[in-house]
Amino acid sequence: MTVEEFKLPDVGEGVAEGELVSWLVAPGDRVEEDQPVAEVETDKALVEVPSSYDGVVEELFAEEGEMVPVGDVIISFRVDEDGEAAAGDDAEAEPEPEPDSPDESASEPTTEAADAEPDTPAGRTFAPPSARRLARELGVDVAAVDGSGPGGRVTEVDVRAHAEGDAGAANAGAPDDGPEPRPAPTPTDTGSDGRKSAVSKRGAADAPATPAGGPDPAGRETTLATPATRKAARDRDVDIDDVPTDQTRDGEAFVTAEAVNAYADALESPASTPEPEPVETDAGTEPAVTAGDASETSAPASGDETVPYRGVRRTIGKQMERSKFTAPHVTHHDTAEVDALVEAREELKPKAEAEGVKLTYMPFVMKAIVAGLKEYPYLNSELREDDEEIVLKSEYNLGIAVATDAGLMVPVVENVDEKGLFELADAVNDLASRARERKLKPAEMQGGTFSITNFGAIGGEYATPIINYPETAILGLGAIEERPVVRDHADVESEFLDDSDDSTVVPAPTLPLSLSIDHRVVDGAVAAEFANTVMEHLENPLLLLNE
Repeated sequence: MTVEEFKLPDVGEGVAEGELVSWLVAPGDRVEEDQPVAEVETDKALVEVPSSYDGVVEELFAEEGEMVPVGDVIISFRVDEDGEAAAGDDAEAEPEPEPDSPDESASEPTTEAADAEPDTPAGRTFAPPSARRLARELGVDVAAVDGSGPGGRVTEVDVRAHAEGDAGAANAGAPDDGPEPRPAPTPTDTGSDGRKSAVSKRGAADAPATPAGGPDPAGRETTLATPATRKAARDRDVDIDDVPTDQTRDGEAFVTAEAVNAYADALESPASTPEPEPVETDAGTEPAVTAGDASETSAPASGDETVPYRGVRRTIGKQMERSKFTAPHVTHHDTAEVDALVEAREELKPKAEAEGVKLTYMPFVMKAIVAGLKEYPYLNSELREDDEEIVLKSEYNLGIAVATDAGLMVPVVENVDEKGLFELADAVNDLASRARERKLKPAEMQGGTFSITNFGAIGGEYATPIINYPETAILGLGAIEERPVVRDHADVESEFLDDSDDSTVVPAPTLPLSLSIDHRVVDGAVAAEFANTVMEHLENPLLLLNE
């Protein structure tokens, strides 16, 4: 039986890292090849990572909420070369009760663990991912480190002590020797329990445990925390399982970012500072204590919340920044009078419903855009600056912006010119639905040549859309509503017309259009002509039969 390590694969084109959103398995679980073991959010989508092995989960190397580079080990499996992982797992379970004997477990657990665990995959070493990561960085075999935490759990303090050659002192006896090695490698903290300052000596019960080198770690096996809190712990080089807390969620300890920061501040503060006892009244005597208390009291009052800037949100931000500061944007606004379009859709809706298709205005708009792109191909192009050339695309692949809980996603409908209205409607509805459910494949959001954003579905008339770089244009759609329009008398049937004028103002359904272009590639006059072509096809839907 061997232990196989599994690295985070490249789950999408160009993906360099991903956030481990959730584990779908736990140590000891049996898995089969291709069974999903984790959910990872990349800068493109939320994907499930499948196992490459049949076996039993040995160890998890990353915490939920942690950013993991592609190629890093995230999980290991116990794999039987003969395909008998089950038998091996059962065999491992039998010897475990032996150490439960008080006498035997107290006599020689350290030597057995040091000798057996490196060679036997069945030997379990309890340590959080942060301690294992530190062990890899320091070149320490975590199986050879005796843990001082509950149940022999290995902490970062134990790893550092072992790396510095203090393993013998640390392993000799936890009750007597524990307080001495801890201040040297990394002072740890319980002073943030109840959001107290670690050096304020509040509470007589806590004072004896922390006079020399800071408070003791909590040493939990499980801790609940938000991804932002876990990031704060990593930034402050703190094991989140060691942060004391009196808060719980679903019966498990729950740690906040404030508790992490207070714990870290306590670790960084001097070991011998007896004078800050009167923290409440003498705030100016100790700057470290004052800063810690101030942050703890001001954070709840401000109501601010820190949200991680990563994954899809970060990708959207980078893409928008790149586009806005690379392509000089110009936005052209116009309005189409779409009486005939509204009537055409109403006539086609029953037939579409009979075929199980929800017909919206989007397929009509897509067809009208293709008509404009064929006439003005520079709006269906890409500027390649390094090559000093403009590529006029032969395909008409339109991206449809979809608002999701994770941010804006732009799935692409390919070959729009080759599809009918009902086919386009079905494709758009399918892509939009899967985008909201975070089930899109990365390939389904690539290859677009022109984009559409329908902000009118939420509300509004005009906007200044940002181009989906490296495309050269994007069309924004306002809401189709009745607005005042000027019509000739001949086009209006009403007995209340004023014969003194040749025209009158009447309500009619209109569609506001906002066309943003890359002015390096497309001139303003060309943009206006393109918009006129699109409006002509929207105002006369029969023209779409030619597309």
